[in-house]
Amino acid sequence: MKQIILGTAGHIDHGKTSLVRALTGIDTDRLKEEKERGITIELGFAHLDLPGGQHLGVVDVPGHEKFVKNMVAGATGIDIVAMVIAADEGVMPQTREHMEICTLLGVRHGLVALTKVDMVDEEMLELAQEDIREFARGSFLEDAPILPVSAVSGQGLPEFIAALDQLSRQVPDRPASSLFRLPVDRVFTMKGFGTVITGTLVSGRVQVGDPIMIYPTGITSKVRGIQVHNLGVQAAEAGQRTAVNFQGLDKEAISRGDVLASPQALKPSYMVDVHFRYLASNAKPMKNRTRVRFHTGTSEILGNLILLEQDELAPGAETVAQLRLDAPVAIVKGDHFVVRSYSPVRTTGGGQILNPIPPKHKRLKPEIVAGLKSILDRGPEQLIGFHVEAAGPAGVAFADLRLMTSLTDKQLDSALQAMMSSRTVIQVDKEARSFIHRKSLEELIAKSAEHLRGYHKAFPLKTGMLKEELKSKFPPEADIKIFNLVLNQMIKDSAIVAEDKLVRLKSHKVSLAGDEAGVRRKILEIYRTSGLQPPFFREVVETLKADPGQAKDVLLLLIEEGRIVRTKDDLYFDAEAIQDLRARLVKFLERNGEITPAQFKEMTGGASRKFLIPLFEYFDAKNVTLRVGDVRKLRRG
Repeated sequence: MKQIILGTAGHIDHGKTSLVRALTGIDTDRLKEEKERGITIELGFAHLDLPGGQHLGVVDVPGHEKFVKNMVAGATGIDIVAMVIAADEGVMPQTREHMEICTLLGVRHGLVALTKVDMVDEEMLELAQEDIREFARGSFLEDAPILPVSAVSGQGLPEFIAALDQLSRQVPDRPASSLFRLPVDRVFTMKGFGTVITGTLVSGRVQVGDPIMIYPTGITSKVRGIQVHNLGVQAAEAGQRTAVNFQGLDKEAISRGDVLASPQALKPSYMVDVHFRYLASNAKPMKNRTRVRFHTGTSEILGNLILLEQDELAPGAETVAQLRLDAPVAIVKGDHFVVRSYSPVRTTGGGQILNPIPPKHKRLKPEIVAGLKSILDRGPEQLIGFHVEAAGPAGVAFADLRLMTSLTDKQLDSALQAMMSSRTVIQVDKEARSFIHRKSLEELIAKSAEHLRGYHKAFPLKTGMLKEELKSKFPPEADIKIFNLVLNQMIKDSAIVAEDKLVRLKSHKVSLAGDEAGVRRKILEIYRTSGLQPPFFREVVETLKADPGQAKDVLLLLIEEGRIVRTKDDLYFDAEAIQDLRARLVKFLERNGEITPAQFKEMTGGASRKFLIPLFEYFDAKNVTLRVGDVRKLRRG
């Protein structure tokens, strides 16, 4: 059976609470102050069984202008609105504001309860009905039934219930969602149970034992018990008024405006991209950076509305904008919101979320504006492609795409599989399920090739560029997995060769000029003849009367080729001499177990301390020897 929420709306003292009490037998005014003053201040809740078997959750909202923020919180998640208008007063200011709020929040089904008919004559009743028809013209209530009722006499209540029964059959099922979300509208403690929260479960499903996280604080807990309409249940579904009891959670840790969801499912953000409608009832244009009150779910957050395509917005106009908020909000694409002015407080507009976790946009950029406008009517693959491409070299994770698209996991999986098959997107990390757009990958590959060409031109004698150095050229948002993806793709395309810590273009070959070749021969000859007692390199340069920079480049090439071995500081050895010494050292240690510095000196042909210590440390670093006190032993394994 469908889960449907009925919400009231209308001006103060038009009989919303009395109507709910007459329909359900439940008095939704629970506060002492409400009973003393005779007005609704906080949200009230009830439930109603219709003749056709449909069970309704009922949310009664306050009508006073001072409590409109509570009304907005209560209107979140309602499927049917009962617009309550008193026959003796007709359409009033809060009637109009509540109608605007319901429209902005996406309510599309409703009916009008014309209350207090026992207090007016037939002529007055006809005038009230005409007033309502004029008021509803052009709205979602234009063709809604107008039902005269009296909570005092019971007149019209059976007809009202029959109309509700018929209307409930027209309400579509809620869109499927893999995300469990419950915006909190009430928190209290109950003896023997602990902390309890209530709210309308707007999407997904929750059951006893599930771990939950409170957003945006990140506090975690576990569901201890669930009630729907005062009955204990094992699970609650989207569209149900739900009370949830938690283990070990203090009442102070949660408040109205927070959202319950699965751990790590949502991502709080200080910015949201929106499609914004500025109400025609506004008296003057809205300027860029206007201070506003942002209402979504059950929260109210202060922020600034950034107009991305103009400096001011005329009444009745629509646009794309970015809200920059004073506190983080955890929402998803498609959520409805209401904007109210900072002071004096009144409803000025609202709309739908386009991207709940966007980057900070620059204003007056046609490509940004066009991209955001296109989100409104794109299919799954186009929507995913837009966000993955917009993420650039950072890529985007599956969990973020779930929030940015409002698609179910099954829909996301299907679309991503098709896009990977066509190579529109490439999976970067199977475990984290992150993706990068083909265009971004191609740009990184082109930039990498450009960096390598520049490096080879600047250092023609070097075999290749250090991988770490190439990684430093990547955008800071590109992580190591994206870097490895680029290298692997370039290797697959036969564009580069990667050897140990170096990478080079496949076309790059080290070629020495005539004088460089001569320097190379002379350096090799000096180190070959000096064996295990070579000169320092600065002495080699002086002996050859060579250009220091050119000589150092040649030396580094010889090291890369494995002809020269670097030990420490300015000391280098002939590689063959080192290999011969290593073989003799290993053989000695296998036979004798250890070697003293004096024995090692004898093995090197009487080399001085300035050579012995670097050679010992070199073999230690290469895991050939292990220092134990004053002797070296063979390192096993």
